[in-house]
Amino acid sequence: MLQAGTLQLLCLTASSGVPLFSRGSSKQLPFSIIGSLNGVHMFGAGHEAQLACCETDRGSRVVWGVFQESLMLIAVSGDGGSSISELQLRRLLENVWNCMVLVLGQDELTNIRNVERLKRELRSCYRLIDLLLERVSDNQGFMGDLTQCADCLLPSHSGLLQEALDSFAQAAESEFGCLLVHGRVAQATEKWWSRLTSQEVVVLSVLVHSLSGASSCDYPVFLPQGSPTVAIRLLSFQLLPGAHLCVLCGPKPSLHKAENELIGRFWSTFVENLRSCLEHAERSSLPSSVSLRWDVQALLLINRESRRAVTVCPRVRSGAPSEAMPLLSSGRRLELLRLFYTFAVTRYFTSQETSVSSASEDFSQGFTHVPVQCYLVTDECKCYGLQSSQHQLFVLMDLSVPTFALRSVATQTLSAITAATGF
Repeated sequence: MLQAGTLQLLCLTASSGVPLFSRGSSKQLPFSIIGSLNGVHMFGAGHEAQLACCETDRGSRVVWGVFQESLMLIAVSGDGGSSISELQLRRLLENVWNCMVLVLGQDELTNIRNVERLKRELRSCYRLIDLLLERVSDNQGFMGDLTQCADCLLPSHSGLLQEALDSFAQAAESEFGCLLVHGRVAQATEKWWSRLTSQEVVVLSVLVHSLSGASSCDYPVFLPQGSPTVAIRLLSFQLLPGAHLCVLCGPKPSLHKAENELIGRFWSTFVENLRSCLEHAERSSLPSSVSLRWDVQALLLINRESRRAVTVCPRVRSGAPSEAMPLLSSGRRLELLRLFYTFAVTRYFTSQETSVSSASEDFSQGFTHVPVQCYLVTDECKCYGLQSSQHQLFVLMDLSVPTFALRSVATQTLSAITAATGF
């Protein structure tokens, strides 16, 4: 249906199948195919069968999702299923729905009174949707769209930045504040972590990233789980290029007061700290106190309790022997990391929040225990995953690492990061 490497997202009304928008691939699917995709899903529903995913004889993958019995989202991948998994497409549909609720509110999406008006209103979501589509296929180090955990940094000077953030949020009469550095959460208030769901943190981060061209903005948002029908003010400020501050608040303070009085009062003395944080974030998501082994090519560390995640893709190999093979490109390593994460969580580390196919369910049911570690050897690298009650770690290692040593390297890496950062 689509050329290799392409991805398209369709949105239709669930009851009548009226197309609302199509995003993604520049070559849109013909209306006859869109109608067929909707029709086959409706046919299954009429016979008490839920059609969730399928692959065509030419290798395209299609995933359906119906939300609030109002809108149907369909993701179509034309890459033969080699790099974009069913889990990624399923997550994409969930994130797109949350973004539409974030911008328009749930009432607008579930009580459709005028289809043409809804089409016009949905245009305000296009920038967010396009960013989510880019993150599925472009490997820039963001994993939150797949893991449903907040992409985070663990910066140096974290105590000073946290103090500044807490003081600013209090002055802005808010308990919900966040500092984003290059699109990742560097610091956040306690309520930002405890009261917002991880999915809300992910889509809010995407929204602030999409507004990064403005020095400041006052934007009404609906929290998909916490407040889907009542709008809340989101104030966002660019402290430095790449560093953005945002708070969720009530009618006070005004944007003018926050920008002209509060920003200078609480952040003027931390400019150098922010610059240092920005410079370090361009090199790594970990503080300089953490030193990784040279044979660790990339890693994804998830805190399962707080639903935060850190992705690390080193640019250079510190301490590598002269005979070591050159590093794979960062884009390729991040792509492999996504693939290994999907492999592990759909086969071994299955949980209630992980959507898996029936084949993967049958695979995992073959075990008489709950797997906590797994590994995979490929032609490009060796992968190791481990899971504890608090963490999940997925590591890509050099082919020179003996297979029997993978577990030792992974556990040492986890201990080094958690001991130094408390993550």
